[in-house]
Amino acid sequence: MGTISLTDEERSDIEHRIAELEVEHGDLNDIIARLSEHPSQDQLQLRRLKKRKLFLKDQLARLRDRLIPDILA
Repeated sequence: MGTISLTDEERSDIEHRIAELEVEHGDLNDIIARLSEHPSQDQLQLRRLKKRKLFLKDQLARLRDRLIPDILA
């Protein structure tokens, strides 16, 4: 499989999206930490937030992979 080069605009768009997702991921991390301190918190809400955080982490990894050329290809 050949390596597909990104245009400067595509690279910039991906970097911008990564920055947005990192902010959201960090915000969720803070919220989850605060909610976890209180055992009386809604556990369903906490699970949903953790699931969203994991989804964001996966998205970030995929986007970062697009920025790094596949050296083994």
